[in-house]
Amino acid sequence: MAEFLLLFRHDDIRNANLSPEQMQAQMQKWVAWMGDIASRGKMLSSQPLERTGKVVRGTKKAITDGPFAEGKEVIGGYLLCKADTIEEAIAIAEGCPILEHDAGTVEVRPIGRM
Repeated sequence: MAEFLLLFRHDDIRNANLSPEQMQAQMQKWVAWMGDIASRGKMLSSQPLERTGKVVRGTKKAITDGPFAEGKEVIGGYLLCKADTIEEAIAIAEGCPILEHDAGTVEVRPIGRM
């Protein structure tokens, strides 16, 4: 069984317009989706990411605010899961609540071996 990283990207502007009730309903969908993955023994870990951070660039190791300070799309979190194939990992990703709106994507990446 292989490991896959699911990266959740969303339009930060759309999420800023949600009411507290809408945010709570959305969170309940995420909890149910992740609970299903965990109950099948497929989830290894999952965490949201803060909206702040720093980026270190180049040989001079310049530090800037980030990530993606100029962009409206942000990586909001990740889920590390187990699946037999990338197709199975994609099937897991297809249930993600972020895909209920055109403002979100799930990037599915196989974890490499060192």
